[in-house]
Amino acid sequence: MTDLSLPPLLGGLPDKRQVAASFSRAAASYDSVADLQRAVGHELLRRLPPERSFACWLDIGCGTGYFTRALAEHFPGAQGLALDIAEGMLDHARPLGGAQYFIAGDAERLPLRSDSCDLLFSSLAVQWCADFASVLREAHRVLRPGGVLAFASLCVGTLQELRDSWRQVDGMVHVNRFRELGTYQQLCAASGLRILNLQSRPHVLHYPDVRSLTHELKALGAHNLNPGRPGGLTGRARIMGLIDAYEGFRQPQGLPATYQAVYAVLEKPQ
Repeated sequence: MTDLSLPPLLGGLPDKRQVAASFSRAAASYDSVADLQRAVGHELLRRLPPERSFACWLDIGCGTGYFTRALAEHFPGAQGLALDIAEGMLDHARPLGGAQYFIAGDAERLPLRSDSCDLLFSSLAVQWCADFASVLREAHRVLRPGGVLAFASLCVGTLQELRDSWRQVDGMVHVNRFRELGTYQQLCAASGLRILNLQSRPHVLHYPDVRSLTHELKALGAHNLNPGRPGGLTGRARIMGLIDAYEGFRQPQGLPATYQAVYAVLEKPQ
């Protein structure tokens, strides 16, 4: 396992050791509540350059291996590698197959040789990386000329309804922070990789009540991991305040939760 002691970006992103531990604990429950994750990952697959073959691919942040197995189906005969920072996720994914190797590692310090992969695929993982410029540098190093980095991430605007509702209750950090879309655009433009596609798209899910949303976030391992989050149990009065505030967003379909997804496909110049 690589060194996880890097400081959080802007004092706002969580310690990756906590991220790894949280997702390891969620390995068994993750797939049961991962509708958004599957929708985003399949959208990213559709954005890959058509009629391109990849002799070697790497699934970065493979989680339970759902898209590791999808990549194996899309590119039969290719060498497949899967990497995750959470040992618990790898333990879950490894018996299900899809890749020749499952690797414990960090997207900011890929344990691969330079010029060794044709495709780096990462769906809803790099938002947890404190130094996204390092992710891009590593992608540039590991990709062969003409290789592709395809990633989906989350940006500011994600879970805005939950954030705004908590803001009416107290001043604590209750919702994970994410980068601005403009930050992704700037860093990708400066990466040395050619941008084939980079855009954001909202995905809105609906829930019958607040508890259903917060239960899903916990089952995903994606509940509040930020510095400044409140310690201990949240009191009943604050929970009731959250519920009352969130009800102001209710739509006929239920309580909305918006996820602002960033989709990017980049190519290493020949």
